[in-house]
Amino acid sequence: MSLDGQSALISPPAVDPSLLDAQLNGTKPNGLGHAIENKDSSPTSERLQVINDEKNFTTHLSSQIERWGLRDVGFNYNIVAVFGSQSTGKSTLLNRLFGTTFDVMDETRRQQTTKGIWMCRGNDMSVMVMDVEGTDGRERGEDQDFERKSALFSLASSEVLLINLWEHQVGLYQGANMGLLKTVFEVNLGLFGKKAQDGSQGRTLLLFVIRDHIGVTPLANLQATLTADLTKIWDSLSKPQDLQDRQLSDYFDLAFTALPHKILATDKFEAEVQELRKRFVDKNRDDFVFKPAYHKRIPADGVAFYMDNIWEQVQTNKDLDLPTQQELLAQFRCDEISSVALAEFTEQSKSQRRPIEAGRVVECLGGLMRNWRSQALERYDRDASRYHQGVYKRKRDDLLAVLDSALSPLFLGQLKNLHKSCLSAFKKELLEGLRGEEYNFADVVGKARTKCETQFTDGATEALLEDTDWTWEDELESLREEIGNVADQCRKDETKKMVNLIERNFKKQISEPVEINLNKAAPDMWDNVLSTFKQTLEKAESTYLAKARSFNCTDDENVTSLAALRKRAWLALRAKIDEQTADTVILSKLRSHFEERFRYDDNGVPRVWRPDDDIDGAFKKAKEQTLDLIPRYANIAPTDPSLEFTLPSEISDPLTSTDEFDFSSTLVIFTETKSIDLASRFRKDADAYYVEAKRSTVSSIAQIPYWMYGVLVVLGWNEAMVVLFNPLYFTFTLMAMITSYFIVKLGLTGPLLQVSKTVMTEVQRQATDRLRDHFSQPVLAQPMRASSVEYDEDSDYEMRRRGSEPM
Repeated sequence: MSLDGQSALISPPAVDPSLLDAQLNGTKPNGLGHAIENKDSSPTSERLQVINDEKNFTTHLSSQIERWGLRDVGFNYNIVAVFGSQSTGKSTLLNRLFGTTFDVMDETRRQQTTKGIWMCRGNDMSVMVMDVEGTDGRERGEDQDFERKSALFSLASSEVLLINLWEHQVGLYQGANMGLLKTVFEVNLGLFGKKAQDGSQGRTLLLFVIRDHIGVTPLANLQATLTADLTKIWDSLSKPQDLQDRQLSDYFDLAFTALPHKILATDKFEAEVQELRKRFVDKNRDDFVFKPAYHKRIPADGVAFYMDNIWEQVQTNKDLDLPTQQELLAQFRCDEISSVALAEFTEQSKSQRRPIEAGRVVECLGGLMRNWRSQALERYDRDASRYHQGVYKRKRDDLLAVLDSALSPLFLGQLKNLHKSCLSAFKKELLEGLRGEEYNFADVVGKARTKCETQFTDGATEALLEDTDWTWEDELESLREEIGNVADQCRKDETKKMVNLIERNFKKQISEPVEINLNKAAPDMWDNVLSTFKQTLEKAESTYLAKARSFNCTDDENVTSLAALRKRAWLALRAKIDEQTADTVILSKLRSHFEERFRYDDNGVPRVWRPDDDIDGAFKKAKEQTLDLIPRYANIAPTDPSLEFTLPSEISDPLTSTDEFDFSSTLVIFTETKSIDLASRFRKDADAYYVEAKRSTVSSIAQIPYWMYGVLVVLGWNEAMVVLFNPLYFTFTLMAMITSYFIVKLGLTGPLLQVSKTVMTEVQRQATDRLRDHFSQPVLAQPMRASSVEYDEDSDYEMRRRGSEPM
């Protein structure tokens, strides 16, 4: 058929029936889907098993089409197939109509002849003819799966589908294959309905060939019956939502013909077959069957691929997998047995769900799960293995999948609990290993890591069930990542502790040398300080590097940590310098330097100032030398350039939260304003020393003359003699001297002075209170009577006090 719809078929000459019968004698097929060639036939008469009885599509169709000479004909070909019950003469009909070489049934044995789907080219016709395995055969029994799939394949791939049936089958549901047609129509509508509607797939002609028609029932009545049955079937189909309004006539054309009995009316049968053949070869007839509307519009070189795709869609369609009665029973009983086994399994596994959910690791969980699963499967196998094996195995696989799905949360929960438990054990093992003073961090971490991973691997392997897709490697990787994070954090903490310890030791080692050098204030003061600082820092860095090797620190980490250590060491040095250069401390140092130069001579001997000494010159010299020290203290500036120490300003300390700092600013101890203030305050202190020195010269001049001592002896001679020669005065003097001696020897001088001072203080306070009371309240005028009473009472009081009687 050409693209413009005109028939391009070559009308072959009439074929002698005897010649067609002679072509039926061929070799038996080998069942492998290969072409079988008759000994006396050409390649065009070879037949090919397109789909074998194991439902496998052949790989030789494309090459066979080329052998048939149809590969390059484009659209000038047609495809016809036959469909019907087994042993109804389908192969015989095709051989008569198209001159094909399909095997026919041995009527003495009445058994299946065609297995699967065979294809052959029509003799002298550009027609590919498919002979389909018959339906309702005893060989397949209740297994109708291949029947449905082969019928749907034939319907979808052919232009004309011959439906071969006996006259007495018309009006029957199963006998006329109406149930099978309903299933095929329904699936065909779902798979190919939209394609047929939009024109991408042509219509199909259903040509009903009614065999053994004896003429009692007219063909018109048989046609009406079949049409009514097909319409009823179509209306009862479960159609897709967007195809609800489609009719049978939208997809199929119906045609009907009848053939006499092949045995009882052989001549008439052959004549009617030849008449029917003309409908396939004479394109000028009104009832020519190969109309353009039926062509699938697939080029001949693409037929093999097209049919392969159709068969794949048919094979994967679940709507064709309708169960048999045995399968239905097996499904019902296997479901019941599976439910009982699953209930027992659920009850057994319930005991371990709560501990898993609580976060505990269940010992030997894998063994328990294997036992539960095996018991459930044994329970199922014992009762369900007697039913249909296909259903039994399928339901067993379903039960196994359900069991594995129910056990999967336990397995995952066990993994999570193992994860937490092993991580906790790793932390504990790591902390215990780091408690000692001497330890290798890398060894401690490696040992703890190995123990943790081994524990997790053993637990996960034990919990893993065979024949499942469960894995624990991802959880192990997550555990390793967390272990790495914990180890890194612990390493940071240990590194911080190590640096802090090094810093403390550095401070101890640098403290005394810095203090000594700053007290001396020699011209090379900063040289000595920085030299000591560098030596101590080198020792600290060596100590860090020695310990850092056991931490598995990278070179970048070491560089960063060493930079931070240098910064902290410098800040420690600067803190010590700030401590030694505080206002009170630096002023004390300046005073000490001034005293050494002003109060002591060059030999270190204290000076006693005399009126003729050059106090002014010594004071000026000492003050100037001391004031020269302030600029020396003001900046850290060594005289040797090689001793200069520098740090990058942008350095930051990863071990602390300190911000970035300006190193150049740390070299300044005193600003200019601060230096001026210290100089001013020092001058005041120095002036006080100068005044004190001047006063000392005055006190040394104001001495008592020696002749005054002789005058005191002469003037006090008589009084001394009276004391010595008067026994009473001498005794009192002697007792006073003895008492004073013992007071001094016994150390009672202080207490006596304190008591005397207390008594005098109390006496002074009492006298002061009485005088204050007396002068603070003036005496008011009183009546005479009252005054005389007061006078008498006072006089009486005075007389009694004196020890005499009142007048």
